[in-house]
Amino acid sequence: MLEHLLSHLKSYIPGVIWPAIPSPNAAAMLSLQYQLEKNQYMPPEWIEQQQLRQAQQLLQHAVETVPYYQEKIPACLAKDSLTPELWQQIPIMEREDLQEAGNNIISGKRPKGHGQLNKIQTSGSTGMPVTAYGTQITRFIWLALTLREHLWHERDFSGKLASIRPEGALQPGKALHGDNWGNATKMIMQTGPVAVINSRTELEQQLGWLQKESPAYLLSLPSNLRALAELCQLRGITLSKLKGIRSYGELLTSDTREYCQRVLDAKVTDVYSSQELGYIALQCPEHDHYHVQAESILLEILNEDGTPSAPGETGRIVATTLLNFGAPLIRYAIGDYAEAGDPCPCGRGLPVMKQILGRQRNMLVLPDGRKHWPSFPIKTWQQGIPIKQFQFIQKSCEHIKLRLVVEQPLTPDQEQQITKALQHQFTYPFKITFDYVDEIPRSKGGKFEDFMSEIA
Repeated sequence: MLEHLLSHLKSYIPGVIWPAIPSPNAAAMLSLQYQLEKNQYMPPEWIEQQQLRQAQQLLQHAVETVPYYQEKIPACLAKDSLTPELWQQIPIMEREDLQEAGNNIISGKRPKGHGQLNKIQTSGSTGMPVTAYGTQITRFIWLALTLREHLWHERDFSGKLASIRPEGALQPGKALHGDNWGNATKMIMQTGPVAVINSRTELEQQLGWLQKESPAYLLSLPSNLRALAELCQLRGITLSKLKGIRSYGELLTSDTREYCQRVLDAKVTDVYSSQELGYIALQCPEHDHYHVQAESILLEILNEDGTPSAPGETGRIVATTLLNFGAPLIRYAIGDYAEAGDPCPCGRGLPVMKQILGRQRNMLVLPDGRKHWPSFPIKTWQQGIPIKQFQFIQKSCEHIKLRLVVEQPLTPDQEQQITKALQHQFTYPFKITFDYVDEIPRSKGGKFEDFMSEIA
C-alpha cells in the first residue's frame, strides 16, 4: 500500500523531486509505515509474541519508575519472560483507579527519546472524566496510525477534506481552512486542502457550508453524519464530489452506516479510539469489522470471569498502551464492550473486533435481570412520523422515556403506534413515555448517545 504514496512524497532537498529525499522526521515516518505494512500480514502468533516482548519492556519500566504500579504489581512478574498466563495475573485498572492515582501514574524517569509529557483530559462522556498523559512517541504513533488508515482505504490525497467536529477553540459557525490534511500527512507529502467547522454549528448552516466546500472526504461524529444525511434527503441535496466518509468518537450502528452510505452515496469507514489510549482499532479495508492496532495497543476482550472471550462472544475491553513510557496504562478497563471476531479473510494477522457494542450505561436491562445492547433501527418504529432527533433513557426495569425533537407533538395514535413498535423491538412491553424537547444536548465532549440506562 506504500505505493499509494509514491506520487505524493515531498522532498527535503530543493530541486530533487524524484526520487524524493525526505526530511529526518519524514524518513522516520516512512520507515515506521514500512514496518506497519509488513507487520499487519504476519501470523497472529507472531504478532502476539512481539506484543508480549514489548509488554515486558513496559512492565519492567512501570514497576521500577511508576508509583502506582510499584504498589499494584509484584516485582517478580516484571522479571520473568511474559506469557499470556502471567499477563493475566496483573490486576486490571478500572477508571476509578486511574482517577484516584493522580500523579502516581506518571513515571519518575522516562527513557531517553520519549520526549515531554502532555496532559490528556477526557471529556467525561462516560460520566467519569479521567486525566492521562502521553509522550512525543505516543503522539508520533498516533500520526503514523492516522496515515495507515488513509492508506488502508486508498484515499485520493489530492482531494479536499472537510472536518466537522467539536473543536473547542473554534466557535460554532466559524470555519478554518488549511492547505494540508494535517500533521499525519504534511511532513511527507502535499495533500489537498482541509476545511474545518465546529459540529455545534446549526445543522442547516453545516449543510450549506458543505455544499460550498464540496469536499472529496468528510469526517464527523456518527450522530452528526446521520443528521446531515437526513437533512440532505429531506432537501433533495446531493454532495456530488464526495468519495468517502470517516466516522469517529461515537458508536457507529449498522443502521446509521447503511443510511449514510445510501443517502450520501459514499462509503463510511469508522475508527475506534479514545483520548487516553489513542487509536484502538481501525475498520478493515475490505469488511465492516475492525483490526486492533496491535503495534500500539495490547487489547483484551474479557468475559465476566476474566477469561478471554472467544470469537462471537461479548466481553469488556481491557487495553494496554504498549508505547507509553511516560504514564503507562496497563490492563486498563476503558468501560466499553465489544464482540471478539474470527481471523479476517483479508489476510491481516491483526486481532479482529467484530463489533463495538458500547458502554455498560448503554445496555438495556430487562425485568428478569438480563442485559443486552438494544437495536432499534429507525425504520422499524418511526414509520413515516417526522422526528428530528430522539434519545431513549431507561428509567427503571419497566419504564423507558423517549425524548423527541419534533415540529409538533405526536398524536395519541402516533404515540401508540411507536409504543407498540418499540415494545416489539425491545422484546418486552415497557411503559414508554414521551418527553418533547426543543433540543437534546450533547456531552461536554460533543458526543451524543441515543440510548442510556440509568440502572445498568
